[in-house]
Amino acid sequence: MGRVVLVTGVSRYLGGRFAHLLTQDPSVTRVIGVDVVPPNQDIGAAEFVRADIRNPVIAKVIDQAQVDTVVHMNVIATPTGAGGRISMKEINVIGTMQLLAACQKSPGIRRLVVKSTAGIYGSSPRDPVMFTEDNGAKVLPKSGWAKDCVEVEGYVRGFSRRRPDVEVATLRLANFIGPGVRTALTDYFSLPLIPTVLGFDARLQFVHEDDGLEALHLATVTPVTGTINVAGDGILLLSQATRLVGRPSVAVPERLSGIVGQAVRRAGLADFSAEQVRFLRFGRVMDTTRMRTVLGFEPRYTTREAFVDFVRGRRLHGPLSADVVGRAEQSLLAVLTRLQGSGAGAR
Repeated sequence: MGRVVLVTGVSRYLGGRFAHLLTQDPSVTRVIGVDVVPPNQDIGAAEFVRADIRNPVIAKVIDQAQVDTVVHMNVIATPTGAGGRISMKEINVIGTMQLLAACQKSPGIRRLVVKSTAGIYGSSPRDPVMFTEDNGAKVLPKSGWAKDCVEVEGYVRGFSRRRPDVEVATLRLANFIGPGVRTALTDYFSLPLIPTVLGFDARLQFVHEDDGLEALHLATVTPVTGTINVAGDGILLLSQATRLVGRPSVAVPERLSGIVGQAVRRAGLADFSAEQVRFLRFGRVMDTTRMRTVLGFEPRYTTREAFVDFVRGRRLHGPLSADVVGRAEQSLLAVLTRLQGSGAGAR
């Protein structure tokens, strides 16, 4: 008999696509997708069950369906998608606690896969060239999704100690990008005017949405355990990425970067936290040796190729010509002057 897999967060883009992907695997007999609202996309032959993982009722769903594998995709990255930061925190942290409590009580659970993030490594000027799975953050995330994921991974490690009979795999995925997925970073690169931090050129690493989902698929149907970094090969500098999207950028002094980030968030243009602003200053790169040697996964897209597919899928302009760059620089000089003036007045 094949696996019976429960997938959380199927009403979201990645969760729904992942549930659909699992239904095409002959080794999986049944896929049950849970969320608080029905998915608005095709989840294939997966069965949808309306359930809130913050509620102990999730334990009944697991037991009644005789679930043996749980894939936790419902760690939300943006407050707006969850109805605010408080609701986001409850879903991410309290929801994970209830889900793990249900898994702990269920004797039929044999495997747990958790979608985590490279964001738990933080971003700081003291970061190593590449983070391995054994590295800790030099500066722990203090807010947002990354902080929630630090807590989530802590609860997962506790669950693993209490249920050593359950195979547990945690995938720390680089920032998802592609033609369909929407994140704070895809919104950022779609801005008509892209703010950067003066004097910084962050190293960026991405995973294409197709590659990220395939890595999660492999982690679900193979006996791999432990923590694994997942990302496309290579890096992009922030300056290279802004040129690829063909949008003008403005270099904002570091002391004003937080103000600009707040302004962008309040305007509803992109959902940016203080941690994301730090990421755009210092960047982050992971070592993916275990992805290949342990998970046995080889991404189809490099970091650059994944970003180019995002540009193509969103129909962004692509590289700017030299004359357009010149005109943009002239107009941005005036914008920068106004920003500096407002910052000086605020001090």
